[in-house]
Amino acid sequence: MRILSIGKIWEYHGLHIDSIEFSQLSSHKEIESYDYLLINGGDGTIRRVLKQIHTLANIPKVILNPTGSFNVIAKLHRVPKIITLFEKLSQGEIPNTSTQRIYALNKEIFLFSAGNMGDLQHIFLSETLRFGILKNGIAKYLLAGLFLVPVHIIMTPFMLLSPRRFFVFTPASFISKFGSFYGNIKEPISIDVENNYNLIELDGDVVTIEESVLEIKPAGNIEVVTH
Repeated sequence: MRILSIGKIWEYHGLHIDSIEFSQLSSHKEIESYDYLLINGGDGTIRRVLKQIHTLANIPKVILNPTGSFNVIAKLHRVPKIITLFEKLSQGEIPNTSTQRIYALNKEIFLFSAGNMGDLQHIFLSETLRFGILKNGIAKYLLAGLFLVPVHIIMTPFMLLSPRRFFVFTPASFISKFGSFYGNIKEPISIDVENNYNLIELDGDVVTIEESVLEIKPAGNIEVVTH
């Protein structure tokens, strides 16, 4: 059994773990030869890693060591503590997995969240507050949300009616579409934002899309190790 750890050095008796930095991922050979890919970080780190490998024919099963502020993907899949998982793997146990869909937005990817509505404003303000005692943890996100309540109350109805605004949040899959809100993406979605330079939120990252037409569609799956 071979494990590739990205972003942190790990050693555990009875397990073969290779460790690399994220910057080494693009040049690392034979990723498909590993049984497990261990991603250390938050939702943004997971997205950035999968962006580089999601086109592989055989993506290793993904182990998550959540160290971000919200860790939405880890919570959705109820991932186990990393040491608990190492112990099981070292004893030859095969852990359960659950499927996580990957979505493409033009040349970018995301797993659960994408938009240019209130989510984008929230991430911008939260990152502005990332210093001092607010640097780590969820406090900056909660504070940013509190500051933006008046803006959201006023602007959200208009954004939901705008064909150039959108928000995708796939954990709300019970909602297919409500105005510019999408909870379930089964077929490709095309959105003309009428601007060739757009800031878009993707899983808590802010990326720049230099195209006026956004194409959003399913782009494969990964298997996430669970309890």
